[in-house]
Amino acid sequence: MDRHIIDAHSHLWLRQDTTVDGRRILSLKNGRSIFMDEEVQMLPPFIIDGRNTAEVFLSNMDYAQVAAAVVVQEVIDGCQNDYLSDVQRRYPDRFFCMGMAWNADEALRVIDAGLRGIAIPGHRIHEPLQALMPMFKIMEQKDLVLSMCLADDEAQVAQMAEVIQECPQLRVAIGHFGMPTTPSFRSQVLLARQGAHVMVESGGITWLYHPEFYPYPTAVRRIREAADLVGMDRLMWGSDYPRTITAITYRMSYDFVSKSPELTEAEKAAFLGGNAERFYGFKNLPDLPYIKNMSE
Repeated sequence: MDRHIIDAHSHLWLRQDTTVDGRRILSLKNGRSIFMDEEVQMLPPFIIDGRNTAEVFLSNMDYAQVAAAVVVQEVIDGCQNDYLSDVQRRYPDRFFCMGMAWNADEALRVIDAGLRGIAIPGHRIHEPLQALMPMFKIMEQKDLVLSMCLADDEAQVAQMAEVIQECPQLRVAIGHFGMPTTPSFRSQVLLARQGAHVMVESGGITWLYHPEFYPYPTAVRRIREAADLVGMDRLMWGSDYPRTITAITYRMSYDFVSKSPELTEAEKAAFLGGNAERFYGFKNLPDLPYIKNMSE
């Protein structure tokens, strides 16, 4: 492989055990969880203990030739700061781990824990993003990356634009590819024009287009559309591992892009890893060989 592939949106946890909006999320066995009071297949069924660990992910990454991954957080998984701090310490060249924080004091604890950014699931909060401005200022000063998934309405888009203007040196990654199945898609993507350090990553795009399934032709068209709006140099691939691989393999979560005739080889290299390598500052990435399947 003549390029490094980097996953800009993934998740890890030791155990899910939390409540969101009064509804339960809890790890079970055989890859299942209680999610918002309903039993669902959260993980592939061979993960029988409910532990979504770095080691299992690294095995998937090595097989799929993914050199590194950004690990974000979501409130539905509970706060994983302690575990991700340990992952960052043990695998500094393979993972860029984000903390969870909601105010300036918690942000300072994330920094002390050795985590390299903060992930905000904005679509799950109900206060204006400006309320978090003191934390964003600290992140800008300390060069932490902000991973921000926005609600699919214009109100949060406008709020995020204000944050970008107030914190011009803050590195921001807009998640879930700006929610391309909603009316706010163009507005979210265009946030990348608001600042020199704003990117858009595609975590969850295969989930959003699951009804049409692989090879996700509409998802590819949305990538093309976003590139036309802000330039391919502002876009990054993300898988939303592990939830998305209950339906597809990890490699399938990116090779619908690498096999598409609608993008040039240079565009694919930038989207699948080159942009993330630059934006997150990855160093010492491994060159992973292709291992032939026994069935080939």
